[in-house]
Amino acid sequence: MDLSWSELLVVGIVALIIIGPKDLPGMFRELGRFTAKIRAMGREFSRAMEQAAKESGVKDVADDLRKVTSPSAMGLDAVRSAADKFEKWDPIKNAARPSTPAATPLTPPPMPPVAAATAAAEATVAEHAAPVGPNTAALYQKQAERKAVVEEASAKLRAISSPPDATPAAEPKKPGRRRKKPEGPAGDEA
Repeated sequence: MDLSWSELLVVGIVALIIIGPKDLPGMFRELGRFTAKIRAMGREFSRAMEQAAKESGVKDVADDLRKVTSPSAMGLDAVRSAADKFEKWDPIKNAARPSTPAATPLTPPPMPPVAAATAAAEATVAEHAAPVGPNTAALYQKQAERKAVVEEASAKLRAISSPPDATPAAEPKKPGRRRKKPEGPAGDEA
């Protein structure tokens, strides 16, 4: 029942007028007992149904079915977390921090980003046979610029992580005694 306080007040006034002030407390007492009996019967019915389900094994089957269909049991939690990580991954940010050093030889330095981006954008536009509009060309340009930035960053990382050139270093001087310079012919005094 969804009654507001104003509706309950109207019902109370009507009950007071119809039943009278002497019989009103007794009527509310009987109404309270009646609702208590209905609630007790409802609880008893619920307990009986739960007991019957427990005895017949329906509850165990329902629990097993709930466990089997849970996302964690089917591995969907791992899939969801992997998808979240993939969506949050940014190759440009992560290019600056390699997880393991790469063991690749040095490659020649890449073209400047603008020239590489322009060349890549022109190549991408040339690949498509249909003419493209200015928005599509701008999109190709933006993608090419991003690709150039990523390639430049990866080339820098390769250069940083590769071993230095194996050029022979100058031999360090050995510590020892200093030799005196000869002062010229013996007995020469100036």
